[in-house]
Formats: sequence, structure tokens, C-alpha cells
Amino acid sequence: MKNEIDKAQEIQEGPKANPIALLPFILFLGLYLGIGIYLQVTGVEDPFYQFPMPVAVSIGVVLAFIILKGTVAEKTETFLAGMGEKNILTMCTIYLLAGAFSAVSEAMGGVDSVVNFGLSLAPVNLLTIGLFLITGFISISTGTSMGALGAVAPIALGFAQETGLSLPLIMAVIIGGAMFGDNLSVISDTTIAATTSQGVKMRDKFKINLFIAVPAALVTIVLLFFFSGTPDELQTGGYDYNLIKIIPYIFVLIFAIAGGNVFLVLTSGIVMAGLIGMLYGELNFLTFGQEIYDGFLSMMNVFLVSLITGGLAKMVTDAGGLQYLVDSINKRITSKNSAELGIAGLVALTDAAIANNTIAIIINGPIAKKISRTFKVDPRRSAALMDIAACVMQGALPYGAQILMVMGLTGGAVGPLDVIPLLWYQGLLAIFGIMSIFIPFANKLIKDEPWDWEQEESIEG
Repeated sequence: MKNEIDKAQEIQEGPKANPIALLPFILFLGLYLGIGIYLQVTGVEDPFYQFPMPVAVSIGVVLAFIILKGTVAEKTETFLAGMGEKNILTMCTIYLLAGAFSAVSEAMGGVDSVVNFGLSLAPVNLLTIGLFLITGFISISTGTSMGALGAVAPIALGFAQETGLSLPLIMAVIIGGAMFGDNLSVISDTTIAATTSQGVKMRDKFKINLFIAVPAALVTIVLLFFFSGTPDELQTGGYDYNLIKIIPYIFVLIFAIAGGNVFLVLTSGIVMAGLIGMLYGELNFLTFGQEIYDGFLSMMNVFLVSLITGGLAKMVTDAGGLQYLVDSINKRITSKNSAELGIAGLVALTDAAIANNTIAIIINGPIAKKISRTFKVDPRRSAALMDIAACVMQGALPYGAQILMVMGLTGGAVGPLDVIPLLWYQGLLAIFGIMSIFIPFANKLIKDEPWDWEQEESIEG
């Protein structure tokens, strides 16, 4: 966390605003989404995989090298520093392990067993709701949306394949659940960054956040109940499953909920699935290794995108692109309501520029604190709004870690525009968050325990 805070301070004190620095990102998104949308409209199969995302973002990097100031050596150093950033490498490692766990578990027959076991216990029309709640519970318990997705996504994929339910909807549901839990978790990086930067207690931010996130989750559950769809063919009994082959999934879920290290949990799950596969003759030592490698390869597209995007984000940020967004929003803040909108907007746009919700909050923390003091926005409100804005944007970015992971696990069967319109929770969270600015339904804590501005000013003075 200290390295992230130092980095954020460098950004705030460093480059001058430069709108030109945003052009590489605009080119990247324009190429990828523009070509994908055109191909989708013309009926081309797998439209968002015809022009690979790693190539699109690489073209953005080339433009950054051409138009941004500095020597080639300096720009290369900045690009490599962004690629090697701790959070980027963490995400990439999770991608690889999740891909390997999914591949090995499927090869040993675990997917069929866990899906059939689930179908034997729960009605199909409640599966999407169950997946949303399970993913949310894991995420809120562990404080990491990526860890929750790594644990649940292989199971969710199996449910979609077995029941005929919409694969994009299933993937959107677990992303929504992961962001729901991450947003409310008191141990997530985003919560820690938001509360620390605003000088508030986690429990106070949680209380305000709860009145916004829970209604969004409840409406999402209602929508899922009525609009999840029905399977093509529904079996009423006689599901064939092997409880032993379910053990790796149970292990991963339990230890993820218990807060186990995500790398250790997924690695242990891979080994356990491999050993069970060899016990039942589904795998041998060589095929076990091949399945792990195939799982790695299945995530290579998202691995490359995250790595290259990290480098591009660092170049854009250091060249002043991010500062331009910050200055643009600051100029439009004139009242308490616009101040709250501005705080949320700053975090959302910053996250869109760097695809890292924790860093987006850290960068804008001091700015949000200054805005809050000027326009008397309760810091507990600003902390909640920052976390909500980061959650909404991060969970809906076509090049964000969450969507990239499910795209990788589906092997190209799902594109970003297939998933994004179905991210009901993120959309509802945004709506409830904006409503809370103009209709103070989430401000009971603020009314009962008003913020002591005089004490804060005396402390800072």
C-alpha cells in the first residue's frame, strides 16, 4: 500500500494537465470497440476476437511513443515500470492460476460433477441468484473481487454450459456479485484507501455504503428472478455426480472465504484436482502438466492486455493525461451536490484511464478531501462515493481485470459488449449512488452523528 500511496503523490505533484496524453487510450478504445461493434452489426462470428485486444492496445502504445514528450529511453522506462507494477503482475498471476484450475478441474470431470450436484439441490431459476450471492459473500469475506471470480467463475461456466442459461448473463452476474462484495468489504484495498484518505472509520463508511449497495443488490436479485431465462432442456432428476471430484471446488471456496492467500488457494486447488484426476484415471502426470499449460494459454490474451495496458496507463498518467481529467472536473464544481458528483466522477474517470480502482481512489483521496472541506461534504459520504464510483467503473471496463478474466475463461465465447449490457448490479449501484446525492436516504448516520468540522480544522491547523 505504501508504494501505491507514494506513486499517487507523485502523480498529484508531478505532470501538468495535458489532454494530448489521452489520445493513445482513445485510439486503443476506438479501434477495439469500433471494429468490434462494426463486425457485430455485420453479423461476423466472435466480433471482438477478430481484431485482438492486445494488438489494439499495442497500437495505442506506439502512438504514445510518437506523441508524448521525452526520449525513447525515458518512455521505454516508463512503459516497463507500468507493466511491472505490483497490482498488474498480481492480476496477471491470478489469470494464469484461474485458467489452470479451470482446465485441470474440467479435465478430471469436476465441472460436470459440481454442476450436476448443484442442479440436484437448487431450482434452475435460482441458480443466477445463488451465484450472485455466493460470489458476493466470498468477495466481502476476502476483500478481493479477483479472488472471488477465480473461485466461482469455473463453476458458473459449468452451470451455463449444462443448463443452457445465457453465458453472458451468468458471467455478468458473478462480476456483479464480486464487485458488490468488494465494495462493502472492510478489508478490501478500496475500502482501506477510501477511509484512510478521508480520515474516517471503516464502520461509518460501511453504514452509508450499505444503504446504497444493498438496495442495488436487492433490485438485481429481483431482476434475476424474473429475467434469468429458463434452460433449453431441464432434467428433473437422476443427476450424475461424484462427490470426490467436487472437493477441489469446495476447498477453493472455503479457503477463499476464510481469507486464504489467493495464490496459495488456487495453486492448492490445481494440485488437488490433478491428484483426483490421476486417482480416477482421467489424468496422468504428463496430461496433468499439459492441462495446466493449456489453462495458462487460455488466459494469454487477457494476460497480455493487462500487462500492456498497465504500461500505457503509466505513460498516459506521467504525461499529464490523468491530471487533465482531474482539472476538468474540478472547474465544474460549484455546490455541495456538484462536489459529490465531482468526487465520484474524478474516481470513475481516473479508473477508466488506469484500470485500477485502488490506485484511482488513492490518487484522488487528497483532492476529494479538499473538495469535501470546501463544500462541507461529510468525509464519510465522500469515502463511500469514491468506493462506489471505483466499483461501478472497474466492474464495467471492457479492458478491466474482471471482464478480461471471464472473457478468458470462456475461450472467446463471450465478448465485452455481450457482458456489459447485462451488468445490472453495476448500473443499479450507479443509479442509487447518484440518487443518494439528491435524495438523502443514505444519510441517517450523518444526521445522527454530524461531522465535527471545527475539530477537524483545529487538528489540521
